[in-house]
Amino acid sequence: MSSPSLRHSLRRLWAQDKFSYSLRVLIALSGALLLCWSQDWMHALIPLFLGVIASALAETDDSWQGRLVALLVTLACFSVAAYAVEFLFPYPWLFVSALALASFALTMLGALGERYATLGAATLILAVYSMIGVEQRGGAAGHWQEPLLLVAGAAWYGGLSVLWNALFANQPVQHSLARLFRELGQYLKLKAALFEPLRQLDVEERRLALAKQNGRVVAALNAAKEIILHRVGNGRPGRKVSRYLKLYFLAQDIHERASSSHYPYNELAEAFFHSDVLFRCQRLLRLHGEACQRLAQAIELRQPFEYRELCHQALGDLHDSLEHLRVQSNPAWRHLLRSLGALAGNLHSLDVLLGNASNPDALAEEQDSSLLDREPHSLKDVWDRLRLQMTPTSLLFRHALRLSIALAAGYGVLHWIHPTQGYWILLTTLFVCQPNYGATRLKLVQRIAGTVLGLLLGWALFDLFPNPLMQALFAVAAGVAFFALRSSRYTLATAAITLLVLFCFNQVGDGYGLFIPRLVDTLLGSLIAGLAVLLILPDWQGRRLNRLLANTLSCNSRYLQQIIQQYASGKRDDLAYRLARRNAHNADATLSTTLGNMLMEPGHFRKEADIGFRFLVLSHTLLSYLSGLGAHRGETSLSGQDHPLLASASQMAASLEEIANCLHNERPVAIHSDAEEQLAAELERLSENLDDQQRLVQTQLALICRQLGPLRTLAGHLLKPQR
Repeated sequence: MSSPSLRHSLRRLWAQDKFSYSLRVLIALSGALLLCWSQDWMHALIPLFLGVIASALAETDDSWQGRLVALLVTLACFSVAAYAVEFLFPYPWLFVSALALASFALTMLGALGERYATLGAATLILAVYSMIGVEQRGGAAGHWQEPLLLVAGAAWYGGLSVLWNALFANQPVQHSLARLFRELGQYLKLKAALFEPLRQLDVEERRLALAKQNGRVVAALNAAKEIILHRVGNGRPGRKVSRYLKLYFLAQDIHERASSSHYPYNELAEAFFHSDVLFRCQRLLRLHGEACQRLAQAIELRQPFEYRELCHQALGDLHDSLEHLRVQSNPAWRHLLRSLGALAGNLHSLDVLLGNASNPDALAEEQDSSLLDREPHSLKDVWDRLRLQMTPTSLLFRHALRLSIALAAGYGVLHWIHPTQGYWILLTTLFVCQPNYGATRLKLVQRIAGTVLGLLLGWALFDLFPNPLMQALFAVAAGVAFFALRSSRYTLATAAITLLVLFCFNQVGDGYGLFIPRLVDTLLGSLIAGLAVLLILPDWQGRRLNRLLANTLSCNSRYLQQIIQQYASGKRDDLAYRLARRNAHNADATLSTTLGNMLMEPGHFRKEADIGFRFLVLSHTLLSYLSGLGAHRGETSLSGQDHPLLASASQMAASLEEIANCLHNERPVAIHSDAEEQLAAELERLSENLDDQQRLVQTQLALICRQLGPLRTLAGHLLKPQR
């Protein structure tokens, strides 16, 4: 292989987001193995490995200073958990009470944010690791040694992580932005599929796929924002972070443009079936999608991004095709040609945005580049968030209560039947018990299948490689594989961690004796987790579907209010506007995720899934029209508070809030509204006194208004059984 090819391959490997994570785990596990092997401390290998794993599971993104503070807090929590297990282990009733209380409290930390939830879960995992260690030595002396080794392993990985963050501070930002533009590229390609000029095209199915992809884009936007926020903090960003911040805001603008709709697809396909104009739109959108994905690769590989001339040529072809349709002066096309003109203008703006990505440093600074920090900043914030979640209606409260009861039940089972390595029951329950039935069911199947696969591989490898050192190296490789696969291939990740356990335990005892206990304990732990989710305050998604739909409409209403306010006072991408836009997309993504979870529930509990998916298509269509309205802010001014278009928009926002309130409070909703029908008819009659930009606003408002009737109908169907 030539040297340039090798460098390119290494650069591509370094660009993988899981590579650095896996490399840190490899260094940490290899270092622990080297120390134990050279000093003949193989008895210390298991707690050191488990400490490394717990610390890696507790890792969240931050600057190196923030990561250092987080590491100190993590080590303090780990120490308290490990020593508490040591001292309470001989007193079963006291132990199980402390286990239930600790699991509830640590799970409730999730109310403070994702990093606190991660810390709480990792602390619980380390506590169970401590129980396994105490059980291994049969409760023999060693109160201070085992916890010390666990915490030492955690500190070793944590120190490595802090050093890594100091040396490669911006690598997570690059990975998050690359993922964001890759998801945007896929969104644009799915959007292009809507422009297939086919009669009787199943637009609903394609819109549903688009809504699901929009959820992935929103998740990538949120992740990128959090990672950039950790670098910015309260000060001014440095030159590199400022560049990434501009790319993030560019992605937000691209998302708003990409999610815009100015047209009823079926009407366009019918009217322009014999024209090439829709193919031109489709081709340009697909090229924009490919450009986003090439931009993602350029960010990952830290290479210049060149926006191809092919996109400019495709845009020129689209304008020529539109001009050819205009000169035909077909009166039936007048209204649709305005929509196509608005679409072409939007695609031109999208083209400019992607062209600007070639040199993000030249982009103007945002008028308001502040990012909303959702983490608590005072004890009052902490208390308020915890207090809001301390209610049986809270999903987090239910999960915390369910998990604490499940762990207590698992402790009771292992004392009842005294299985070998019984504390693996608790570990399995901890990993399998998820906040909802669908996720738990999936994790349960994956955990059992992965364990069986790992045991079969372990049996074969034990016979093929009896050398202890070789098995120790396999344990390191399995640990790395676990972290590389745990977020994408959990079955394989479970197989890998099973191998690590088998090989590690074989260093200090008989690994063959673990095969049956590992399988039996996994089955028992999975059964307890499954029963807990099924019987203890179950969170059937259909029971809260009305509240989710209400939140989606309410967020769309506030987004519309922010948009129309800027038509009155002038365009500005301030925090209030960006927050309203993000909340609307977040609500849309949450609805999509919830409906996906509902499909995994028992049949009786997913009877409203069909209405939910139809509602998702409608709400995403509504959001597309809102995005189209938002994308054209600044092109015209609707001066005066009594402007009729402003009044129409306010009426629609009020209607959305009305439907939302009826859904949330389970009150009957009016299926038909004469006022909304009249308003839609008025908006569809375009006045000749308006300029093209104001006609565009009026057309968008008419499209939005036409969504209200179907939304009312679906809301009425959903509420009918509850009347």
